[in-house]
Amino acid sequence: MRRDAASEYLRGALWAMPSVAVVLALVTGSALTFVEIEPGSWRDRFLFQGTADDARTLLIAIASTMATVIALVLGLTVVALQLASTQFSPRLLRNFLRDRANQFVLSVFVATFTYASAGLYTVGVQAGERTDEYPRLAVTVALVLLFISLLMLVFFLHHLTHSIQIDEVMRKVERTTLNVIDRDLPTVGVTTEPRPAPPEWAIDIPAHSSGYLQTIHPESLLAGAALVQVWTDRPGPPPAVDRLAAAARDSIRIGFERTAEQDVAFGVRQLADIAVKALSAAINDPYTSIQAIEHLSVVLAALAKRELGSQFLRDQAGVLRVVVPGRDLAYYLDLACGQVRRYGKAEPRVVRAQLRVLHSTGQFCVDDTGRRLVVGHVNLLMKDAQAAIFQPADFVAVREHADRVLEELTTTRTAPDLSV
Repeated sequence: MRRDAASEYLRGALWAMPSVAVVLALVTGSALTFVEIEPGSWRDRFLFQGTADDARTLLIAIASTMATVIALVLGLTVVALQLASTQFSPRLLRNFLRDRANQFVLSVFVATFTYASAGLYTVGVQAGERTDEYPRLAVTVALVLLFISLLMLVFFLHHLTHSIQIDEVMRKVERTTLNVIDRDLPTVGVTTEPRPAPPEWAIDIPAHSSGYLQTIHPESLLAGAALVQVWTDRPGPPPAVDRLAAAARDSIRIGFERTAEQDVAFGVRQLADIAVKALSAAINDPYTSIQAIEHLSVVLAALAKRELGSQFLRDQAGVLRVVVPGRDLAYYLDLACGQVRRYGKAEPRVVRAQLRVLHSTGQFCVDDTGRRLVVGHVNLLMKDAQAAIFQPADFVAVREHADRVLEELTTTRTAPDLSV
């Protein structure tokens, strides 16, 4: 669990990769100072041809240039973070910090600055006195790193302008959420059965810290512990409570921020935030809201095809040992559609976009129960839209669209009593 926490933190740490680049730059520069190229050889023609003073001047110029470039890159990154927070959603900041391209570009700049600055200790100086001898290969590599950094600067500007586009932001959230659905949603022991109620003699195992529940490995609790409360089949405290508390600590990670690990709802929340914020009076961008709704349709379709609910884990004898509360399709539908419906009920195109989402979700539902939930949201949407859309002509197309959706969901593979 500690390894997982450290790995998750380092993936979002803007300083981690540049720190590694600094070490590599120092090691590489130190190693290249011992490499000698024979004068007059074919390789010698490709090396820096200036004097030791020229080499020092070059390294000073490279170091000062890279310091300016690093300040520019950090400034542009802060602007992108501020734009993402105010224009889209503050819950998207982690995505920009975890961007590998931004981390790699910053690492190249920091490595070039470190390499050039460290070279000033050896180039043209020996035992505290000036000398004409200097590692020409090492200085040549500094010049190569400068050219690479200039290319990285152009790439960074290109990447930054694309990464703050709303289409790219939502595509990245959608892809991350789908990966969480495929990788982290449980497939063993998932059931829609109600969770067993704890008896009066159940013992609480307190959380070891406050924060968000980020990940859980319930298979580690199969020895007999439950997620929050522990009890046996008869009154009395369960044995080895301390051991069970230790197992809970090792199986559950709590952090100060919400992450996408094992949390499909976080991705749904991010897309819903974008849709709702675009509908606010300050931004007033219904088209962006429609785009976010379309991305939500992909996530909901993937969820509708899966068995959702709580996870029951049993031991080899078939005895129920661990119960992990889980979210069902009703929760995800409300999270994806509830706020968007309330904020976008007066815009016909936004309402029809939600109808398309509900239609596609209903088609992917594995049973009639899921389709009943979808039909309920369609009816709620129509009630709100009818009250909010004041122009009857605008509501006609919306009503016709809703009728088609209801007809397909209530007559195709479903019982006739679904409509409300």
